[in-house]
Amino acid sequence: MIELPFLLLGIGAFCAGLVDAVVGGGGLIQIPLLFSTFPQAGAATLFGTNKLASVVGTASAALQYSRRVVIPWQIAAPAAIAAAIGSWFGARAVVLFPPEALRPLILVLLIAVATYTFMRKDFGVQRRVLAHDAQPAIRALAIGSTVGFYDGFFGPGTGSFLIFLFIRLLGMDFLLASVSAKIVNVATNLAAIAFFVGTGAVFWKVAAVMAACNLLGSRVGTALALRHGAAFIRKAFLVVVVILILRFSADTFLG
Repeated sequence: MIELPFLLLGIGAFCAGLVDAVVGGGGLIQIPLLFSTFPQAGAATLFGTNKLASVVGTASAALQYSRRVVIPWQIAAPAAIAAAIGSWFGARAVVLFPPEALRPLILVLLIAVATYTFMRKDFGVQRRVLAHDAQPAIRALAIGSTVGFYDGFFGPGTGSFLIFLFIRLLGMDFLLASVSAKIVNVATNLAAIAFFVGTGAVFWKVAAVMAACNLLGSRVGTALALRHGAAFIRKAFLVVVVILILRFSADTFLG
């Protein structure tokens, strides 16, 4: 008989994988579930377990997308490398000072992202051609290193920030930005996992169960995103960002 905590974690991981595959934000589901299920565990242990559960679904989504969408490796590759380095340092910073200190700043940024995306109806629906002097690789490095550090250090909203910045600064549409974000997320997850596993901060049995369920959810989410395209991902993006805003508002003002 399946224990109730594992059943709930499995269902949550499935939903997280589905959301992550479309637009990111699965940490909104998995991290609170882990903290409520294991209230006595250290933050580093739960973050490490979350990363292990997530990376399987994220890698699967990236692979499925790559079969249907041409990945801009000249942007995705440098962003992923920079993000992996940033994520490792971010994971290391978790033990130095509390991630909660970032909540007010992240809340302000999320509100700005939601407002901009909602007001610009054409934002991310079609690709833009960048000027020749835009230096996309340098922008990709900057995006990867900054968001990568945040992902290793805290995490919630990483996919949303990556998608927004890929669209705003690199001219992608929502589908291409989501694909590129998956490549970067795989790199950040692996870098963070390398740190957490090295410190012994992982619940292996829990991570294995959640990873399997996350993988199933990821396959469903990827199929939905590929079928319905950029307009569908834009709507899902706004929903996830609004939920993030509500979550951070509750944690900041009521927590």
